[in-house]
Amino acid sequence: MLLTADIGNTNITLGIFDNDKYVNEFRLASDKDLAQEEYENLLKTILRDYKITGCVIGSVVNELDDKFKCAIKNTLNTEPVIVSNKINSGVKIIADSPEEVGADRIANAAAAASMNIGAVIVIDFGTATTFDIVNAKKEFCGGIIIPGLKTQLKSLYNSTSKLPIIDIDISPCAVAQNTKDAILAGVIRGSACAADGLIEQCEKELEQRATLIATGGYCGLMANYMKRKFDYIKPILTLEGLKLIYELNKVEGKNYSSTL
Repeated sequence: MLLTADIGNTNITLGIFDNDKYVNEFRLASDKDLAQEEYENLLKTILRDYKITGCVIGSVVNELDDKFKCAIKNTLNTEPVIVSNKINSGVKIIADSPEEVGADRIANAAAAASMNIGAVIVIDFGTATTFDIVNAKKEFCGGIIIPGLKTQLKSLYNSTSKLPIIDIDISPCAVAQNTKDAILAGVIRGSACAADGLIEQCEKELEQRATLIATGGYCGLMANYMKRKFDYIKPILTLEGLKLIYELNKVEGKNYSSTL
């Protein structure tokens, strides 16, 4: 079985694949203060019922890179494949600074390109909402980064004296009659409007209509507020991309990884 680890700013998402079958998913908090030994204990507990023979890690949290990589090696006795712009992802990165492209975005682009559906815009609704643009030549052209839903909510709370902290929820209306609904309308419906407008601008620059893929924790929710309908809603796209990258870089049973 293969363990895919997507280390994000809020959560570490662990996905387990048995060949092409997605078996299970676990989430850990991205706790920079947690010791390596504590991560090892968590991994031993979570993975005790699974025979893991390989691992791939995509991380955007530098403070967790070394300790999580070592925790994986000590727990699974395997050298993980580490995703970076230097690894074979099946996608050519033509952005100005390839080293700045996050591992999660590389994984998203790899998964999208493998679908062989021409130009693709992947929108990942996470801590940040990111747009990853892959053209018909399977080149990662670049994209967009805007604050995610929870990030917007936290910013409103931290930057004002009277606005409350609220959880992500359904936005019942645009013309809100209470503070909670007003915030939800602004954050959720506003983000949907921003996404619709940015899709239009991206397609104008691509000079063609693109296939739209939504992923991330809030992709299902956001799809309800978009004018432009997604062609695919794939919550585990990033994990599928990590799996693909692992397979592209596995040679004769050995894992070839770049350094974190």
